[in-house]
Amino acid sequence: MSDIDIRKQGRIGRITLTRPKALNALSYEMSLAIEAALDAWAPDPEVRMILIDAESDKAFCAGGDIAVMYETGTRGDYAYGQKFWRDEYRMNAKLFEFPKPVVSLMQGFVMGGGVGVGCHGSHRVVGESSQVAMPECGIGLVPDVGGSLILARAPGRMGEYLGVTGRRMGPADAIYAGFADYFLPEADWPALRDELIATGDWEAVDRAARTPPPPGELEALQPRIDALFAGERLLDIVNALSAEGSGFALSALKVMERNSPLAMACAIEMQHRLKGSDDIRRALALEYRFTYRAPEHSDFLEGIRAAIIDKDRKPRWKHPGLDAVPGADVARMLMPLGEYGLKLEEELQ
Repeated sequence: MSDIDIRKQGRIGRITLTRPKALNALSYEMSLAIEAALDAWAPDPEVRMILIDAESDKAFCAGGDIAVMYETGTRGDYAYGQKFWRDEYRMNAKLFEFPKPVVSLMQGFVMGGGVGVGCHGSHRVVGESSQVAMPECGIGLVPDVGGSLILARAPGRMGEYLGVTGRRMGPADAIYAGFADYFLPEADWPALRDELIATGDWEAVDRAARTPPPPGELEALQPRIDALFAGERLLDIVNALSAEGSGFALSALKVMERNSPLAMACAIEMQHRLKGSDDIRRALALEYRFTYRAPEHSDFLEGIRAAIIDKDRKPRWKHPGLDAVPGADVARMLMPLGEYGLKLEEELQ
């Protein structure tokens, strides 16, 4: 298909996102194509490893293709979005659990669905242009595609901060927060690709990545983030930020005031449930509880309208403020789905 190029080259399986005009946004068909490649290459002795990259100076993958979800959801057809997320999450799990090394080269924007494709491999490479983020709360969604697990495993309370603010991370910060492993100047990527194709030797990544990334900011902010984002609920965090009143705290509050209160409250609760876990299936199943309900019961469709469709940047969220999300509303969004839940144990057998 024209949006993605999947082939065997030399000793590797190669997946290249080829939708640069759309910043390589991940469509439903692209997700299914990646899953089919994983299924074919896992037992293939000719494939020693996988390389995932993208055509574009601006983006590895800037997110999921959500226009169809909006179109169907506003008609009251929630089945399309539910199917999209169910099948995408299954692909995310297969990437996370893939039995061979997976190298990803992630330039430019790596957001949302791009995290689900690029940040679950074994050798995650960023360059000087990389900007990694989970900005879903800005459109009424929660960090998903397994991103909730990466956030939950971030140092201290860093995950709560990144999840509710959607802050973009340069290469050093992405490595520090656990979204990437290596920094390699992008001028050196072609030579690395050639070596991987010729040899299938994934240790070439470690040998090549000897240059330190440009300095980041998150590590120095860790003590302050741990103090301000330690609350159990969204309101606790808001109160801590308001009381502290520093430039950093007020800047975080300003961003959060633009985001969906319900999505942020649920994102915080999800991370607390996932702390100490390394179980991608558990994380995806928890995310699916929210996304399954999202078109009908959350701010998701309104968030897309304000950001993508009408572009007025004036969403009318279900809750009027950061202090207005009852715990019962969070609990309802994250309740088990029963027979409709994401049962990856069955689907991945």
